[in-house]
Amino acid sequence: MTDPTADLLPIGLEDRLPASARALTRARRAALDAMDAHGYDRVIPPLIEFEKSMATRMSGVATRRMFRFVDPASLRTLALRSDITVQVGRIAATSMAGAPRPLRLCYAGEVAVIASDQLDPARERLQIGAELIGSDSAAAAAEIVVLAIEALSAAGATGISVDFTLPDLVDTLAASALPIAADRIDDVRRELDAKDAGALKAAGGESYLPLLYAAGPFDDAVSRLAEIDAGGALASRIAGLKDIAARVGDKARVTLDPAERHGFQYQSWFGFTLYAEGVRGTLGRGGTYRAGGDEPATGFSLYIDPLVDALGGAPQGDLLFLPLGHDPEVAARLRAIGWRTLQALDAEEDPRRLGCTHVLDAGETRPAWGRVSPFRQA
Repeated sequence: MTDPTADLLPIGLEDRLPASARALTRARRAALDAMDAHGYDRVIPPLIEFEKSMATRMSGVATRRMFRFVDPASLRTLALRSDITVQVGRIAATSMAGAPRPLRLCYAGEVAVIASDQLDPARERLQIGAELIGSDSAAAAAEIVVLAIEALSAAGATGISVDFTLPDLVDTLAASALPIAADRIDDVRRELDAKDAGALKAAGGESYLPLLYAAGPFDDAVSRLAEIDAGGALASRIAGLKDIAARVGDKARVTLDPAERHGFQYQSWFGFTLYAEGVRGTLGRGGTYRAGGDEPATGFSLYIDPLVDALGGAPQGDLLFLPLGHDPEVAARLRAIGWRTLQALDAEEDPRRLGCTHVLDAGETRPAWGRVSPFRQA
């Protein structure tokens, strides 16, 4: 008896059929071209690495989310990557340690996790991103934000918005202007994330309540953030946020939520999240962090699968049918100027049934629907 489950895919994994695969390929290529145009060189790290290498090179990387297994050659634990950012950090700290800084690198590849989260059921995704390594300045952060917006736009996104945050805000304020006990910092962070004023007060973070209201459209939110009496502790960060927002200009709608930490496990003073009109959920995140051998860096990661799904599959475009006996040199010249061709294997093939839009006839391209099909009945 045939097993009806034999061809099922695991939960969170899927095939991309031709139209969807074309759309994803075009979006990836467009995003990479946008980054290449700004001088970002592409690297291609391996799909699998030693677990220890990925776990120790960047804080916040959760190896429990990775597929792990033992390497029969070295008997060490290997892991299937769940984030390419840490691999780029390794490359910067090892193979490209002597390269001039700031170092600009970009990448695109598949990543996988053991379990999905409630907001995103996918366990395998295409990750596209760029890293600017060797600078921790507002100028570097601004370049990365603008590049992320351009790459996302090139991939097909419209109505882009970017939400700024300050991931280390609680630590910065707790160490100076708004001190709280060390054992309460995690509680304050958690309740700020949850936007729960009552729980925040109960956790000993009453002085942090104004942060809950310093969120929204950038100009209004940053003004409210500046009003918080932090003894100058936030001055440099606010100046940096304004510089970055000015560089973004009208390329995207800018908002600010200074206490947001979800998805910013390893970012330092600055982070941002990307959204687009008509696409549910986030399309990417980025910010400042420490890469490889504790080197300052700024970067972003885009996950464009939801964008491609929202846009729908890409049309096939023109496809030229090459009948038996065609001139291969003519076909080669047509491919060189952009035609996609499909070569006949026997004389009974119907170009239209095969999806061809044109037929090569006596060295000329003609619409396929003008040809009498051998399958057409009288």
